[in-house]
Formats: sequence, C-alpha cells, structure tokens
Amino acid sequence: MHRYTATVHWERRGATFTDRRYSRGHAWRFDGGVEVPASSAPTSVRPPYSVVEAVDPEEALVAAASSCHMLWFLDVAARAGWVVERYVDEAEGVMARNAAGKLAITRIVLRPAIAFAGALPSADERQRLHEAAHAECFIASSLTSEIVVQERLATEPSGALAR
Repeated sequence: MHRYTATVHWERRGATFTDRRYSRGHAWRFDGGVEVPASSAPTSVRPPYSVVEAVDPEEALVAAASSCHMLWFLDVAARAGWVVERYVDEAEGVMARNAAGKLAITRIVLRPAIAFAGALPSADERQRLHEAAHAECFIASSLTSEIVVQERLATEPSGALAR
C-alpha cells in the first residue's frame, strides 16, 4: 500500500467570513516541495473571491486523469516496443448532475495528440494501447466519471496533427 499526501493551506486574512465574501485562494503543497496556487473555480465563486489564475479542484481532477492515462500509455507503448516522441493532451471535464442529482464531473474527455518515432502503430494497436493504459490508471479506477479518449495523432515532430 502507498500513501500520498498534500497539504492544503488557507487563511481568512481579516475577511468577515460569515458574509461569505472571503477569498477562496489557497495553496496546495506537495512532498517534493512544489506549491501550487489553488482556488475555487471562477464559474462556482465569482472573482474577486476566487483566483482566476489559480488551479481549481475540477481542473486538477481532469489533469490528474489525463496525466495518469498518459503515464500508463507511455509505459504500455514502451513495453510493446513503440517509441513515443511527444504526447500532448487537451483534456476536458464536464460538470453536470449525476444520478443522485448532485453536481459532479460526470465525463472526462482526453484528447491526446501523440507523435511516434519510427514505425507508427495501426489505429487498432493504438486503441489497444489506450485501453491498456485506461485499465492500469489508478485515477480512472478511482472515479465514477465516464472517461473517453479521442486520440489525435501527431504526424510530424513539428506538431502538425491528423485526426
């Protein structure tokens, strides 16, 4: 068993608080020393009470799902003998009401643009790589949200994309 930690730090900084006009800005601190500015989403709490430039929990959830899928895709591809040159994902999360009527991230769409060096795996092989990555991803296994992969194949090192 592994344990993962994060420290979430927020301070009132003189706001009245009970009027709900306090900053939602806070910090996420991780074990490697990285600190990330965080806040509620500006779509949930309007600025200036949210910090537009900060990462919100919804974005972080989408990034975590995307990052986990990518890391497993790279591992599965390497084990299969494929060489990945670049992987860029423009992931998106959709917030809607779930079956219980609660707001939730109900769908995450991953849109990785992947450039391979040398031989290019077939569409079927790439689909199998994505399926294997999804099956191994700890974050995907932890979520009830639908996760969809819509691959965009990068055909040139310069980043030109083909669908």
